[in-house]
Amino acid sequence: MVHITEDLIRRRAEHNECEIFSLEEVTLHQQHLERIEHIERWCKELKILYLQNNLIPTIENVGRLKKLEYLNLALNNIEVIENLEGCESLQKLDLTVNFVGLLSSVESLKHNVHLADLYLVGNPCSEFQGYRKYVVATLPQLQRLDGTEISRSERIRSLQGLEEVRKEVRKQETEYLKRRAKEREEAGEEAGNKERKPGFDGRWYTDINNTDLILEENQENQENQENQEVDEEQQENDFWNKPCSFTPESRLQAHRHLEDKKRAKEKGKEKKPKPPRTLITAEGRVMNVNEPKLDFSLTEDEVNNTIILNLEVYRHMDSSLIDVDIQTTYARVNVKGKIFQMLLPAEVKPDSSTALRSQTSGHLVLNMPRAEGEIKVTKKVPRPPIAPQQKRNNSQEDDKRKLNKVPERLEVDPSKHTAVDLNIVRSLKHQEAPPPEVEKTLLF
Repeated sequence: MVHITEDLIRRRAEHNECEIFSLEEVTLHQQHLERIEHIERWCKELKILYLQNNLIPTIENVGRLKKLEYLNLALNNIEVIENLEGCESLQKLDLTVNFVGLLSSVESLKHNVHLADLYLVGNPCSEFQGYRKYVVATLPQLQRLDGTEISRSERIRSLQGLEEVRKEVRKQETEYLKRRAKEREEAGEEAGNKERKPGFDGRWYTDINNTDLILEENQENQENQENQEVDEEQQENDFWNKPCSFTPESRLQAHRHLEDKKRAKEKGKEKKPKPPRTLITAEGRVMNVNEPKLDFSLTEDEVNNTIILNLEVYRHMDSSLIDVDIQTTYARVNVKGKIFQMLLPAEVKPDSSTALRSQTSGHLVLNMPRAEGEIKVTKKVPRPPIAPQQKRNNSQEDDKRKLNKVPERLEVDPSKHTAVDLNIVRSLKHQEAPPPEVEKTLLF
């Protein structure tokens, strides 16, 4: 059930700068409203009120709108004209295509002395015999009924036979009320059958000793019911092709059927929740992730021994929407809630790393120095090519050395010698002591 809320009225009061207290016109049509409420307290200056094409069953909570001049309640479920005596300025009332069956209820409009236009076409009372004569004679202030001008001669003729027309109208009202009571009873029985939920075979079980038997029977009946399910499209066709009388209950039923169908359709369109993103697996493996789908480049600066990540972030995006997290083995950047993560080719120093953003292109540059102890790759210096004659001489010398079994010696160029010659002199303390004298003994 949709209610009239302050937010709803403010959204409909854009032409009045969303002010409610001084609002003179408001449109609340096709809002699926089932009750008129709060308007007479919030919009006391209201002059025009549109409430057509809703599900309103009764006219209420508008009696304090003293300045109301036009009330449109077409295409609703109203059955009685009432509670409009306080609308002193009411000039036009539109009740087209409602369910007003008590034609005598128009007598409540006698107090609305400024009422000039009344629309009752499409109501059950408009089919009564003597309908127009009765309304014209009952409301002398009316100038037009159902869009047709009321002439002076027509008003005189209507007043002459008012008593006879009134009796005929009362008789038709009685017949209508009986028919209406029968329609309510049928609608109530149908609603009661839908609300009751007996067993699958239509019976109620109260004997707790037969629980197992009941469960078995219910299971069998459920299987049979599943096998005999009608296709959804067939059910839809049966609902709309089923003959029924045009009543407030049938309008509500059709409205709720459409709402249920719309709700089921929206539920089917609901996106399934995405599984949580995996940045690091349970085994500790770092995943490469590029949710924002940004271009990037990863380079290594061998001179400065650093790793440089250039991430092409959107140029006009605020830097407050970027969050950088650098670890020893990976770099993670949160760009407006989307994760970019890159596994680095070597360990880096997070504390010494820097994150800078270009003022021209908006690119984000991460400068990450390698961790200590990392071996730098040096470029190989190409050797000068050896002449063929020199290769031949070197090979001959090697063969001679192998035949003569002469050990190879390394020759050192004296000019390349840069060591310092040191003369090492032993100190007196470390001089070797003379060997102890051996006593000579004579052996006899």
